Formats: sequence, C-alpha cells, structure tokens
Amino acid sequence: MHVSKETSQAGGGNGLHRVVVIVDDNSNPFELGCATEVFGIDRPELGGRLYDFRLCAPETHTRMREGFFTLSGVEDLTAVEEADTVIVPNRPDTDVPRREEVLAAVRRAHERGARLIGFCSGAFTLAEAGVLEGRRATAHWQWAAAFRHRFPTVVFEEAVLFVDDGDILTAAGSAAALDLGLHVVRRDHGTEVANSVSRRLVFNANRDGGQKQFIEQAVPVTADESLASTTNWAIENLCEVITVADLARRAHVSTATLHRRFLAQLNTTPHSWLNRERVRLACSLIERGDMDLNAVASAAGLGTTATLRTLMRRETGLTPSAYRQRFGVGSRDLESGVR
Repeated sequence: MHVSKETSQAGGGNGLHRVVVIVDDNSNPFELGCATEVFGIDRPELGGRLYDFRLCAPETHTRMREGFFTLSGVEDLTAVEEADTVIVPNRPDTDVPRREEVLAAVRRAHERGARLIGFCSGAFTLAEAGVLEGRRATAHWQWAAAFRHRFPTVVFEEAVLFVDDGDILTAAGSAAALDLGLHVVRRDHGTEVANSVSRRLVFNANRDGGQKQFIEQAVPVTADESLASTTNWAIENLCEVITVADLARRAHVSTATLHRRFLAQLNTTPHSWLNRERVRLACSLIERGDMDLNAVASAAGLGTTATLRTLMRRETGLTPSAYRQRFGVGSRDLESGVR
C-alpha cells in the first residue's frame, strides 16, 4: 500500500491521515457504521490500515438514535484538534440545535484547514457551524425544503448523491454515505484502492456523485427502463469504440429516449457518462503501472494521449503523468500535502 500526498498528514502519530468522527446525542448508527467500515478497519489485502480512525463525543455516554444503544469508551472532543478529516454528527431531528461545543470544534477544525464531511443530515451541523456560507452541499432529499429555508445562503443541491466542494464534502441520505466514503478513498488513494475497498464492502463503487438520489415520483420507473444492463455492457467493452447510438441500440430505444433515461436515472448524458467511465478505467490502468500512456489511452477507448490528458484533467484535476506520480505503483509520499 502507498500513502498519497493527500492522506499523509501530521495528525496521526503513525503517519496515516487521521479521520475523527464526532458522535452526539441521537446520532444515526448507520452512517457511523459506514464511516467505520470505510475508514476504520484494517485492510491486510492492501498492506494495512488506510487511515488512523477515531471516535469522539462531548460526553462519556452518548444515546444513539431511538435509544437503540449507548456509546461509551470513546475519546472526548479534544480528538478533533488533531484530525485531518472530521466527520460531523448527523441526527434525524434536524430542528434540534447542535450543542455549541460541537459546533465550536467543527469551526476550529475548518479554520486550521481540516477536511469536513457531513453524511445525511450532517449538512445541518456544518451549516449551523457557519462553514457552509456560499458553499455547495447536499443532504437527504426529504429535508431539502427545510434546509433551504433555514440556510438560504448555502447552495443546496437536492438531487445528487454527494457534493465534493474541496475541503467540505456532504452526502445525501443513508447509503450515499458509502458513495461519498468511497469517493474520498479514491481521492486519497486512487481508483484501484477504492475498488478494493468497494469489493470488500460488496458495494458498487461506480455511482457518481452527480447521480440522482431516489426522489419519490408520481410514476415510478419500470424494471425494463433500467440502464443497468446497458451500462454494464459498456463498462465491459470500454476498449472498443462505443457511441451513444451503440448504447441506444443496446437498450433497444432511440437516442432521444436514452438521453432522457440517463438524465432521469444517472443525472448525466450518455456521452458524459461514457467519458467518465473511460477515465476511471484509464486511472486504474495507470495505477497498475504496466502500460505506457499510449497503451492506456487505447485500452480505455480514448484513442490518443491528447484526449486522455484533456479528460483526465477535467475529471481528476491531474494530468496522466501527475496521476501516475501520485497513485502509480511505486509512488511514495515525499511530504505532507493538501488536506
């Protein structure tokens, strides 16, 4: 396992990026479990732990949602002071104000440059702390109206699974915590490591943040309108020339209908989806380190290194060479980097 620049921080005495979860009264156990599964467990298949993971709470005993159990034996809020990433509390009673000592700890973490993450209703905690002014965020769709009413200066994105706004990331309801968690692992450690974590979770790591949350509609999508078969076929054949017309033929619909279904189900166009999947494959191939960039471009169906470079910069913010330096086989962390 290699540790990327983005994950090697001074916070963890073991050299690992330190992730601290704040747990408060009535916190949701599900999202806490997601954080623990993604960031907290040992991964011998990858050479060890990816993160230095801690839980903390403002009190010695914390009653979780619905009183299902009481959490004890965790660190106090001083643990936040040395965190590189802070996952803030989320609770179903969003109208109940968060306690001030928790909000103060979140503000201090933000001021010193720690990365902040809010799962589900965690966006309410971040907004109450005052760190989302003018920023993009999301939460569970059922709280969209309430969130916009309380925090009109936050750019709330209702339909998406998660929002990556740089140093502040928020996820929609429940299982979207896994989507955001895997996105963070991919951002920190690269595609191959994220895919390994995904396989162990038995969870699809390919749901993009822009993909729509489920929002109840008057007319549900029928089973034969699902794009799963078409997208699975495309992913298995990315090395081939695949056009939007090819996808439409595979789905047995017109290109116009295909376009509508992609927007409705994946919140993107067929062309953009294809490009994103090709870049993901290219990233994975670059990380393995056994192909030159010409071969990577060909194997990912991108044709030329110029196209590879353009799309990788758009999707990852890095050139292929820079991506290889950060995440490729044999790469190593030289210094602490971006939080």
